[in-house]
Amino acid sequence: MAYYPTVFLALIIAWLTLTPVAPGPPGVPGLDKIGHVVAFAALAAPFAWRMPQRWWVVALAALGYGVLIELVQPLVGRSREGADLLADGTGAFLGAWIAARIAQARRDRMGN
Repeated sequence: MAYYPTVFLALIIAWLTLTPVAPGPPGVPGLDKIGHVVAFAALAAPFAWRMPQRWWVVALAALGYGVLIELVQPLVGRSREGADLLADGTGAFLGAWIAARIAQARRDRMGN
């Protein structure tokens, strides 16, 4: 069951990060980075829940997806930002770690 939510979230993240930004006034400072943290935490969580012992592998894979997005963004008229990648990695590791801890605690309570 981790596959479908992850693919769905990866597609949404790609759409949000690889489509041109509409011109307009700047948004709330820092809100973009919070969005990156939340998006990549959500991306990493399903597989980390499924494989709590390998949460760090899941986090690295999600971070790799963030790296790929940052490399592609200049090709679609977006800017490459190290701060975005830092936020992606923070979210990926937090989401994977939290999901793995909750999943493992749940399994321990159920005796598995």
